[in-house]
Amino acid sequence: MTASPSAFTLTEVQRQRLRRALDREGHSYNPAERLLRVPFSSPGYHTTLKGGWVHPTRESFIYAVALLDSGERDERDRALGILDRLLALQDTDPASTTYGIWSWFMDESLEQMAPPDWNWADFCGAQLLEIALTHGPFLPLDLQARIRESILHAARSIERRDVGPHYTNIAIMGSFVTLMAAENYEVPDLRTYAMAKLRLFHAFTREQGGFAEYNSPTYTVVALDELGRLLRFARDPEARVMIEELYRTAWKEIANHFHAPTRQWAGPQSRAYQTLLSPHVYGLLHRATDGRFLGDDVEPVLNEHRLVHVCPPDLEPSFLSLEKPREVRQTFIQGKDGCPGIIGTTYLAPEFTLGSVNVGDLWNQRRALLAYWGAPEAASSLRLRFLHDGADFSGAYLLSVQRGGDLLGGIGFALDGYDTHPFFDKIKDGAIRARDLRLRFEIEGPAASRLPSAPTNLRDPWMFDDGDFHLAVTVAHAVWGDAEGCWEMGGGEGKSWLDVVLYAGPEQKFDLAEMSGAACALAVRCAAESVEPFAPEVACKDGRLVITADGLEVTCASVPLSTEKLLGSFSTSQSPSLLAGHLHSSAAMETSAKVAI
Repeated sequence: MTASPSAFTLTEVQRQRLRRALDREGHSYNPAERLLRVPFSSPGYHTTLKGGWVHPTRESFIYAVALLDSGERDERDRALGILDRLLALQDTDPASTTYGIWSWFMDESLEQMAPPDWNWADFCGAQLLEIALTHGPFLPLDLQARIRESILHAARSIERRDVGPHYTNIAIMGSFVTLMAAENYEVPDLRTYAMAKLRLFHAFTREQGGFAEYNSPTYTVVALDELGRLLRFARDPEARVMIEELYRTAWKEIANHFHAPTRQWAGPQSRAYQTLLSPHVYGLLHRATDGRFLGDDVEPVLNEHRLVHVCPPDLEPSFLSLEKPREVRQTFIQGKDGCPGIIGTTYLAPEFTLGSVNVGDLWNQRRALLAYWGAPEAASSLRLRFLHDGADFSGAYLLSVQRGGDLLGGIGFALDGYDTHPFFDKIKDGAIRARDLRLRFEIEGPAASRLPSAPTNLRDPWMFDDGDFHLAVTVAHAVWGDAEGCWEMGGGEGKSWLDVVLYAGPEQKFDLAEMSGAACALAVRCAAESVEPFAPEVACKDGRLVITADGLEVTCASVPLSTEKLLGSFSTSQSPSLLAGHLHSSAAMETSAKVAI
């Protein structure tokens, strides 16, 4: 094979790793459609497909970029065929509501999606810009022109949608696509828009103290990647200053919440698709620390040579060891209009980590209460969930306070909340239909195979010892209408769970506004030594639960309310003397200066 001209150069190590990744990915290429063909999977929304084999657009774009990067003639020809196929799948009609985007899969049109995903203008546009900025001059002239038009369609779609700074990863990615399109193709008005977008995101992130999509193993990494892309390509001096600051913000968020003893990303997490950390993040950290993290070779991925990161030297120790306990408290989103801000507390000890958010819905991508323990190669996790007919219920909220390894909290329900998705699936008329409702404490990892049985009585504590990790869970109140919850255990697919069943039976309609009670009170204690469980006391009066234990107190609604009133009913306190004693007993603990509850 002879090499084709390319403005993109690789080291020999990068070339070898790219070859390995391409050989692996090549088994999924379908020459008949000139796209990758993979087993269907999805997060459960946007697509109406349920299974089978599909041809993904975003992943095919990433594959095409990697093929061009190889510099090999046969690979280049395959890449050109993929691009020809993909460009034809974009909606290029400015009058269309889906202007500038692609469907997730060739096998499902934009009209068939429910709803289409406008983020695909950002994701696919970013890949086209990688091609235009590094391989553009070496492509056939007609393809150069088509790529230019496709990028500008994507950029105008992003401008039209105008996502705000709260949508962290898409706000950054949209800034990349619009700014790079403007600079590369000299579009002054688009540049004005892109710079305003970047300034707004930068100011918003500074004001909030971090990313609104906080501490996400998925989307903090996407933010890091997109900021890294901007640093590679952006020419505007003002933009670069903002990008460099934001890039460090992303690294600091990861370092502050990384638990080196288990090699897990500690909670709380705004969005995650799995609870135990993916090899993708391990690979990023391995490369960003020049191999000092892990030390062993990691499986190559198609775009690692384009997403080159360097961990700031002062943050690198957080990924390598943890000698003494520390606690991180951070305001993720500032409170306003009588509603509390979103505050995360993360306690990291050599034996375990516990993280929680003071206010958070229980959508399936949330990790509002999350603990890890065990060896790096055999870590286990504890995650809190609330299930409605087997699906995570976004209308349930955790309202809590954490002190070290102790957490006290309530579960409340929003009349005007959402069911399976916090944007697409709103509860209608304050009512739900259900066959099953349950609060779940889910254990994943090796510990899942050795759990003790559930308590007989609801208010009895559940105790679990696993080496030098000790866990106590108490549910002091669990009411759904006139019924009280009961314990039930189950498991499957490497997980086990301890459930408090609030309802199980024939499907019924529950008018949330008419319920006499619907709330839970819980306490979780994690420690490196054998512990006495929390013994929470619960007082229910005037539609409120007051939950107290060991100097901690949580007040929350005992009946479903509107989201605004539910959050407005929430308050917490902790005894100053007990807090001081706790900090004194963990003298090595470091507490961020940013927040207090």
